Amino acid sequence: MENFEEKTTNALTQLKSAIYKTLETYSNVHRGTGHNSIITTALFDQAREIVLEHLQLNKKKFVVVFCSPRRMKMFKTQLKPLDYHVISSLDYGFPIGIRVLVVKKKSLRKCSVIYTGGGTIKHVTFKTVVWADIPERFEAGTPSTVNIIALAKAIQLTEKYGKVIKKPDKAQDLTPNEILYQDKVLEYSGKELLIRLKKMLIGYNAIVPTMEGYQSFINLDNAASTPTFLPIWDTYCKTLEQSGESSQEIIHEVKKICSYFLDAPLEKYDVIFTSNTTEAINIVAQSLSRTLNEKTEPVIINTVLEHHSNELPFRYLPDASLIRIAIDDNGFVDLNELETILIEYNRDYKHGNKRVQIVSLSGVSNVLGTYNDLQSVSQITHKYSANLLVDGAQIVAHHKIEINKLNIDYFAFSGHKNYAPFGSGALIVKKGHLKFSVDELDEIRSSGEENILGIATLGKALLLLEKIGIDIVEDFEKELTQLTLNGLNKMKDVEIFGVRETNSSKFNKRGSIISFSLKTVPHNLAAKELAEYGGIGIRSGCFCAHILVQQILHVQQIRILGAEMTSIIIPEKTRMCTPGLLRVSFGIENDENDVNILLKTIGTIMKKPRSQINKLLSYTYNGTLFVPKTKTEERIKGFVKLIAKKVYSNKRI
Repeated sequence: MENFEEKTTNALTQLKSAIYKTLETYSNVHRGTGHNSIITTALFDQAREIVLEHLQLNKKKFVVVFCSPRRMKMFKTQLKPLDYHVISSLDYGFPIGIRVLVVKKKSLRKCSVIYTGGGTIKHVTFKTVVWADIPERFEAGTPSTVNIIALAKAIQLTEKYGKVIKKPDKAQDLTPNEILYQDKVLEYSGKELLIRLKKMLIGYNAIVPTMEGYQSFINLDNAASTPTFLPIWDTYCKTLEQSGESSQEIIHEVKKICSYFLDAPLEKYDVIFTSNTTEAINIVAQSLSRTLNEKTEPVIINTVLEHHSNELPFRYLPDASLIRIAIDDNGFVDLNELETILIEYNRDYKHGNKRVQIVSLSGVSNVLGTYNDLQSVSQITHKYSANLLVDGAQIVAHHKIEINKLNIDYFAFSGHKNYAPFGSGALIVKKGHLKFSVDELDEIRSSGEENILGIATLGKALLLLEKIGIDIVEDFEKELTQLTLNGLNKMKDVEIFGVRETNSSKFNKRGSIISFSLKTVPHNLAAKELAEYGGIGIRSGCFCAHILVQQILHVQQIRILGAEMTSIIIPEKTRMCTPGLLRVSFGIENDENDVNILLKTIGTIMKKPRSQINKLLSYTYNGTLFVPKTKTEERIKGFVKLIAKKVYSNKRI
C-alpha cells in the first residue's frame, strides 16, 4: 500500500507527465487543421467532459465556461445562485488562475459576453455581429488551454489519489534567481542559443501520420500560438513546487524582466498581469467607460487591420464611437487620415462634444504581417491629446519594441504568443491611466497574479529571447520569410497579400506572417491537404480579423448577408463556407527545411485535379463544403485519440 507521501508524489509525477505530453502536441484550438491543433482541441473539449463528469451533471443541460477569476466574478452577476457551479484551480492547490463556471444552458442564453475578442463571434460584418451559441464562444481570446487541460487532469488525479499538489515548507523554496535565471543553456547566447533551443523544443521531431507515412510535424502556425522549450518547462516545474509564499518575489522579478525587455521603466509604467491580450484590452475599454460624462463623448480610432480583440471591446463600449482608418494595398495605415480625424475632433471640434480618447492599433497585423509605423502614429496621436494603445500580441517575440521611447500609453501582449503558453499576459500602462477604484485595481491585479506559473514562464521566455537578441530573431525569421515569398512568387495561381516582393524597400516593414490563397484550391481544403500530405500545421480562414479579410478580398455586401443567413440556417457549416485565406507564420523553432517542405507540398496539392465547384469557390476565396474524406484523415483521428488517452490516462506515461 502506498502511503500519503508516495501517493502525492506519484500523482504529481502523473500530472507533470500529462502536461508535458500536452505540450508536445500543443497549438491553438478550434481554428487549425494541423495535427497539433486537432489534438489540442480534442483535449480542450474533453476537459469540459471531465468537469461535467466530476460534478455529475448532464451535458445536455449544462455548459462549461473557463474564466479568469475576475471574469468569473463579473459573469456570476448575471446568474441566479442555483443556476451555476464553480470550480477553482486553487481548490486543487494549482496556482494557474482558472475558474470553471458550469452554467445551466437556459441561463447562459440570457447572458451577455463579459469580454469580447477573438473566439467570441462566428462572423463579423461592418455593422453586425452574429453571436455563436456554442460554449467556447464565451471564452474571449485564446483560452488558457494548457492550464485548462492540466486542471482537468488534476481533477482526475484528485478523485483517485486525494491531494495532488503538496506545498513544501518555505525553507525549501528556490529563489527567483534559481527559478528564472538558472538553466541548462546558461552559458549560451545569440545565434548559438537559438540553434540549441531548437533541439530543446518540447515536441522536437514529433512524428505524425500523413499520406506518405509518418513524418516530422512542421508547425507553421506561430501567429496563433507558440510551442515552448525545455528551459521554460523547467521554470514551470520549479514554480509548481514552491510553497506559494515566494509568489510575490517571482511576480516582482518578472515585472522587472518585462520592464527591461520592453523598455517600460517601472517608475513610469505599471505592469499588470492578465490572462491574455484580450483581457488586457478589455480592461482598458472598461476603464474608458468610467470616464464617460456629459461634457464629452469618447471616440476611439481603430484600423481595419485589427484582430477582434482590439476592436470588439471598443465597438460595444456604451456611448462611444469607433472610427476605423484605412490601409493601402500593402497593409500600411493611412497616417494622413489619422491626423485629419484627430484635427477634426480634438483641435477644430467639428463634431460637437466628441473627442478622440484613444488610438488603438496592432503593432503587427496578424493577417498581413505589416509593421505599423508606431513612432509616427504616437507623435500624431499625442500631438492632439489622445492616448495610444498598442496590441502587441504579434510583435513582442519578433521585433524590438520600446514602449517608453515610442511614448505608448497602453501595451497589451500574451505569453502564449511568446513561447510561454501557460495562460498569462500583461497590460503595461502609464501610471494613473486606468480609472478604477483602488479596490477594483487590486481585484484586477490579484486575478492575473494568481497564475504564478504563467507569470514565471512568461518571464523565462522573455529572458531567453533577450539572450538570443531580438534583432537576431528578426533577421533569422526574415530569411525564412524571404525564402517563402520567393518560392510562392514563382508559383502560378498563388496570390500573396501584403508586401509580396522581397527586393522592395517595404519588405523590411513586414514580419514573419504570410497570408496567401491558391486560385484552384479552396482555403479550408488546402489547409487540410497541407496537413495530410506534408504534416504541416497552418491556419486558414479569417484569423479573427474578418473586417480586414473582407476588405482585401473585396467581399461584397451580398456575400456578407449570405454568410449571415448560412450561420443561422446551418451554423456548423459557417466556417467552411465563408471567404478566407491561408496563413503561415514562423517562429524560432522553424528552419529552411520547413520552408522547402511547405513549398514542395503546395506544389503537389496544386497539381491535383479539382472539381469545377471547388475551382469556383477557390476563385472567389470561399471555403468549400465539398471536403473529401480520406484514409489519412481517419489515421489522424486515431492518432488524436491515442494522444488524448495518454494525457488523460491515470497510468504513468
